[in-house]
Amino acid sequence: MKYEPKALIAEVTHRCPLHCVYCSNPLEMQRRSEELSTADWISIFQQAGEMGVLQLHLTGGEPLARTDIAELVKAGRAARLYINLITSGVGLDPGKLDALIDAGLDHIQLSFQDIEEGPANEFSGTRSHALKLRMAAMIRERRVGFTLNMVVHRSNLDRLEEMIAFAEQSGAQRVEIAHVQYYGWALKNREALLPTRAQVDRSIEIVEAARERLKGRLRIDFVLPDYYAKYPKPCMNGWGHQQMLIDPVGQVLPCHAAGVIPGLEFSSTREHPLRWIWEESPAINRFRDESWMPEPCKNCDRRTRDFGGCRCQAFLLTGDAAATDPVCTLAPSHKVIEDILGQVNGAKQNWVYRIDPI
Repeated sequence: MKYEPKALIAEVTHRCPLHCVYCSNPLEMQRRSEELSTADWISIFQQAGEMGVLQLHLTGGEPLARTDIAELVKAGRAARLYINLITSGVGLDPGKLDALIDAGLDHIQLSFQDIEEGPANEFSGTRSHALKLRMAAMIRERRVGFTLNMVVHRSNLDRLEEMIAFAEQSGAQRVEIAHVQYYGWALKNREALLPTRAQVDRSIEIVEAARERLKGRLRIDFVLPDYYAKYPKPCMNGWGHQQMLIDPVGQVLPCHAAGVIPGLEFSSTREHPLRWIWEESPAINRFRDESWMPEPCKNCDRRTRDFGGCRCQAFLLTGDAAATDPVCTLAPSHKVIEDILGQVNGAKQNWVYRIDPI
């Protein structure tokens, strides 16, 4: 089977002014001194365009920490890619925003940690909420696609209606309400972040009502927490099927968390052409087809829909990246999820903050 890449997630830096308690970036992040150069990224974008990639997602860390971000946007435009900037808004100002739009930026995703300033600043580990509000107003005044990212969890889910009300008046065309997924620092803080079933059920009711009320005015995308699912999500639409991620030093991964899996060596754009890495590298091919699948995945009708679930989550919860994702109710290891959910109401909110490398 031939796999055609459609999207490139470019982690242009792991530097970030925030220290979010749910951050899914790797615990061992890449240093600034080792980051790819501007010329390196320009070459990568050109190669991606030639391979048929359609979308470029510039992310981090905080991509605005790169002083060459406008040049990177221009390079993505030259490669005929649709360019999306995923940002905290810290480091953005009217002049920089105009420069990015002039360079060819198509869309901005602005993240919010809460709708109330106190909790938002607590969850992000920095005083950034007031700035984000100003950035949202600034983006609204310009001709650029605009999405709000609202990250929800046990401690802020009860304010979901207020978040949607803010999104409604923000000028955004889309809001993504995404429950925390448990990788990186979110895994370390899972006991404080994982919502109760009552909270999840209520959030579904709120979102469904808002979708009906705002139909045609505001698109609402809703990402549920995996742990409450009956079946696993089709993680990245399949390992190495449609998307690739390149980290700040040039390693090509199938997703942001794949580095947690031991024994995988990810090829670098500093050593190989992007097409070779996508088509031939062992790590990208490791879980690409169905040959690795155990039972019950191997003979399950859903295997072409969810691909056995998330390999990183399987490893983090069972120690085996080739196991069926434990969130699946058919998985032999599903009891680990049942035990976690059984303990959720006793969780204590003791945050562990992410600190960037020098």
